[in-house]
Amino acid sequence: MDVHGQFHPTLKLTNSRLRMIYRLWSPVYDLATGWFFAPGRRRAITLISPKPGERILLSGIGTGADLPLLPDTVSVVGVDLSPEMLVRADDRGRNVQLVLGDAQSLPIGDSRFDIVVLNLVLSVVPDGATCLKEGLRVLRPGGRVLIFDKFVPDGLPISLGRRLINIFTTLFGTDITHRFGDIIQGKGHLVIHDEPSILGGVYRIIVLHQ
Repeated sequence: MDVHGQFHPTLKLTNSRLRMIYRLWSPVYDLATGWFFAPGRRRAITLISPKPGERILLSGIGTGADLPLLPDTVSVVGVDLSPEMLVRADDRGRNVQLVLGDAQSLPIGDSRFDIVVLNLVLSVVPDGATCLKEGLRVLRPGGRVLIFDKFVPDGLPISLGRRLINIFTTLFGTDITHRFGDIIQGKGHLVIHDEPSILGGVYRIIVLHQ
């Protein structure tokens, strides 16, 4: 209960919980979710049109489901908190540099990448705003950030029902109570594309320009 007597159930995601959850997810993640997310992932990658020679960061690469969608002419680095998910990404056989690390504190220097991909990451990490800030930090001037994820529409309240469902979804490693407007607030970067995606627009595809 808050001071107004309203009930706000939460089950906060932490890095330690996420490591445990995605260790359990890793053997079955692609089988359980790949078919569902595939249309959104494909559409998202087409929107950034990677050019030959560009450097791409997959922040929160997971099992590497985005890798087959990228052309062989680009250079790819993948970062993830889960060693087990990185093993799955490595099994895809793509030439990619895989790094164990936190998307909220990337072990990477400033201004290194032409494209930063944050697909299904901002709703997973404990602090989506910090994760986006890190993605922008490692982006070169003129670069772009790709986001495919689920968000509460900006300006709408988060209902009690959604908060209750969120207790269940966080057990599986994702939070359904984020608004993108809150995450990007104060960042000052230009949204050049924003379109509804799967599940009737619950998921969105957003492209930012540095």
